Amino acid sequence: MVFDDVNYNLEYNTMNKSRIGSEYIPLVEGDMLKARFVLPFAKIAWFTVSLPFFAFIFCIIWSIVYNFEHSTSTHCKVYNFLPSVSAAIGHYRPQRDVWKIAIAIQASIRILVLVMYRRYYKEHIYKWAQNICNIVTVTYAVENISLVTLTFWTSVENYAFHKLSFITFLITSFIHMQIAYFIMRNCRNIAKESSEVTSLKWKRRSMMLNLVCIIFACYFFYRHNKYCEPLVYSMFALSEYGVVLSNMGFHTTAAWDFANSRLIISGTGFKII
Repeated sequence: MVFDDVNYNLEYNTMNKSRIGSEYIPLVEGDMLKARFVLPFAKIAWFTVSLPFFAFIFCIIWSIVYNFEHSTSTHCKVYNFLPSVSAAIGHYRPQRDVWKIAIAIQASIRILVLVMYRRYYKEHIYKWAQNICNIVTVTYAVENISLVTLTFWTSVENYAFHKLSFITFLITSFIHMQIAYFIMRNCRNIAKESSEVTSLKWKRRSMMLNLVCIIFACYFFYRHNKYCEPLVYSMFALSEYGVVLSNMGFHTTAAWDFANSRLIISGTGFKII
């Protein structure tokens, strides 16, 4: 993992400590030199979302170019020009492998993002809203887990479990967006910085787009199964894309929420400041 503005420092300090802001991070144990990486958390957030984003684009394009007939076919046997999300990411190789790798990596990093938000809620959200924060934390975790399960148990391998995971992902991600936006807008005990104002703006846009796309996806899915019209399944697939991309857009706002945070990695562990 490489970031443009990662600061790499190799230090030897006889006091066995290095001062970073108001924090002291141990860098040396005994006589051994220790490496220290300082990673801007905004870069981590962007990288985390970019993995599934580019994997998703790759899967769709590759499916259209190399698996067009099979990936766009349905029981209706009418013409469509776009594969569904499940077909694009789970039915064929190398798409399936690329998507699994991207989701596995980003799921691991999102644990760190969850820790960041949990700490933020405890420090900067009103006490009366802490129970609401617990709901946000749980929905974030369940959303991440269900994304992993729907990825590694595809509709071809286990349709019932894949369907359950997908529905769980939709419900928990929608609930998380709504409540997280409410908390960050109305329950903070500190003034909003400019980056957090930007974050709220994009949270709201992503949240509204997600809702609209879910409604359209339900409508086109019903119409496709009811009337078997040409191109309707493609419109359903396009709506699915909107659901996925708006979800990614919402999670990208972590880059603005923690614009001033840094992840410090040394030989003795890591610390977030």
